[in-house]
This record gives sequence, C-alpha cells and structure tokens, in this order.
Amino acid sequence: MSDSLVLDGRGPLHEQIRRAVCAPIISGAWTPGRRIPSEHELMALFGASRMTVNRAMRTLADGGLIVRRRRTGSHVAAPSGERALVTMGDIRATIDKRGQAYAYECLARRGARASDDIAGRFEIAAGTPLLNISCRHLADGRPAALEDHWINLAALPEASQERFDKVAPGEWLAARLPWAKSRYIVSAVNAGSAMAKLLDLEPESACLKIDRQSWRNGIPATFVTALYPGAGHALTGEVAPPYSSP
Repeated sequence: MSDSLVLDGRGPLHEQIRRAVCAPIISGAWTPGRRIPSEHELMALFGASRMTVNRAMRTLADGGLIVRRRRTGSHVAAPSGERALVTMGDIRATIDKRGQAYAYECLARRGARASDDIAGRFEIAAGTPLLNISCRHLADGRPAALEDHWINLAALPEASQERFDKVAPGEWLAARLPWAKSRYIVSAVNAGSAMAKLLDLEPESACLKIDRQSWRNGIPATFVTALYPGAGHALTGEVAPPYSSP
C-alpha cells in the first residue's frame, strides 16, 4: 500500500508527507475505511522522525481526511452528512493527467479585513480578518488558470502561518476541508486587460469563471474565484453517495 506514496520535494518534510498521503484519498484511490500505513511504516518509507510523521497525520486528522484510533490505527475517513458528495478535480491533478509539466506562482499574499462587498459574498461580518492569496497555475510554462482565494481566519487560523509561496492554496485547503460543504457558481466571462495579460490572452477573450465557497464546521471558511482560458477547457464533476463512518 505504501509503495505508491511519493514525496514531491516541495517544502517542509511534514507537508510533503501530508500531501503524499492526501493524494490517493482525494483522488478516490483510497476509499473510506481503508487502512493508512502506520506511523512506523511511514517513518521507514520516508526516513522521517516520528514527530514529523505525527505532525503530518495530525493535520490530516484535524482536516477530517483520516480517522486515528489507538488500537486499530489510521483509516480513510468517511464523508460526513447525509447529502450526496460533489467533488471537482484540482488544477494540478488536471494538468498532470494531461501529461503536462505543472508549475505554481504566488502572485500576492496579504492580510485584510472583509469589505462590505467581500462580506456579502462570503456571508460574514464586515471587518472580519481574512487572508487573500492570488496565484497562477501553469501547464508546460503557459498560464492555465488564475485563482483569487479569500480565507476566513476565524475558521482556518492556521492559514496565517502558511506563506503559500511553494504550496498552492487549493492543495493546502484540500487536506483541511476534504469533504466540506461547498457552493459552486460557474459562468462565462470576458477577461479584462489585467487578467488577460496574466493568462497570456487577448483582452476580452472568453474565459470560464468558477466561484466556490466552502464552510468548516458551519462557519464560512473560504471563497475562491478561479479563471480559466475558455478555449480547450472543460469542467468535469463527480457525484458520489454518502458513506457511513468506519
């Protein structure tokens, strides 16, 4: 089971281990209830200390991705709730599946207070502390998508400690909001001059826009706007039934 886990070489070792274990869960290769390699197995596989492995596993457990039990070990957690689960593939996975080289750029990271406009879209009080990250994803060196993330620090205070210079916000959030309640709005827009330049497009080019809001424990946690070049881009989704807890 553990021979399929590979480190990506990006960032601290505990984050690499977290992403390595997270990947087959998010992709569905590891289904709910499946046993996760033990901490001793992961220590041997990655040459890591117990503290490092424990930190990675604790983050996955805190995000609801795995369940840790003293006697039976760790297992893939089941989606909570009784609704159908809707999942949408992440940008990196989509680019990897096309056989293209993926790259990530953090364009800006800043703390902010929710304006009236953001508060209205986010369904939070004006003045709420937020973290805003703008980033770009590339495929074979060409712009593939832009993302503008707003993270509610009341729901995800640990985000304030993350630089997001090497790890994309979407990947970081996937381990912490794996089966969170989310709302998607998909629309067609024309890229303004600034966005067109970042996407290497002509101004007013057709683009696909996806607005996504997610909640954590009933609290609005994230609001992200993703913009994709319209040509050659398709949106795919997957609906899966809920599972009972293992």
